[in-house]
Amino acid sequence: MNFAPALLQALRQSAHVVVFSGAGMSAESGVPTFRDAQTGLWAQYDPTELATPEAFRRHPKRVWDWYAWRRELVARARPHAGHRAVAALERHVPQVTVVTQNVDGLHQEAGSRRVVELHGNLRRIVCARCRAVVPQTAWAPAGPEGVPRCPHCGGLLRPDVVWFGEPLPADAWRAAQQAMQTADVVLVVGTSGVVYPAAGLPLLARERGARLVEVNPTETALTPVVDDVLRGPAGEVLPALVRAAWGGEGNG
Repeated sequence: MNFAPALLQALRQSAHVVVFSGAGMSAESGVPTFRDAQTGLWAQYDPTELATPEAFRRHPKRVWDWYAWRRELVARARPHAGHRAVAALERHVPQVTVVTQNVDGLHQEAGSRRVVELHGNLRRIVCARCRAVVPQTAWAPAGPEGVPRCPHCGGLLRPDVVWFGEPLPADAWRAAQQAMQTADVVLVVGTSGVVYPAAGLPLLARERGARLVEVNPTETALTPVVDDVLRGPAGEVLPALVRAAWGGEGNG
């Protein structure tokens, strides 16, 4: 795979590289995209009817069970070579920040140390009332709703993800903006560029002079504004890019 010399030079000279990842990154590990998860028993439901605060209030057990099923899918997934290549960047660049729209924790599992989760984490459970993070060993028994309860306040437990109609976590959004404003290179990986407000983050980086690099098998809404287009799956392109820039194996 051939890469522009200017891109490789920009990476080698970077003080801060940001990796902005979306659903396509996780799909290569076998994690279904949000809508692709509607199979079997769940095919009868529109996912937008299962991912709102209103749905949880009306049918808490249905929503809980859907996310429990999705957690099982994620638990079987493993980071691929692209995740490991992102983690390997930390050996070559002074600062690497992963800003992800994914909720599966695969970047952390691959070894990335600075990960900003814009949409939360499916593996993490919080109380819908007091927002305390509750490990599974501490879940209080389910009440009549059929959903485990918080041991602190008795509220219903829910996945720590952002549902439709909810704002992005303030701390994560602030950290993502700060990362984009100080990035030298932004690798936009596996995202369609249409889910706002997250999709506007690469544009913020571009306004500050960052080099935008798209890694995606297909054209996206961001393609017209990026500096480099690398067509192919992340699991192939990212290790090759790291090898081309610094040599070695290209993964962690």
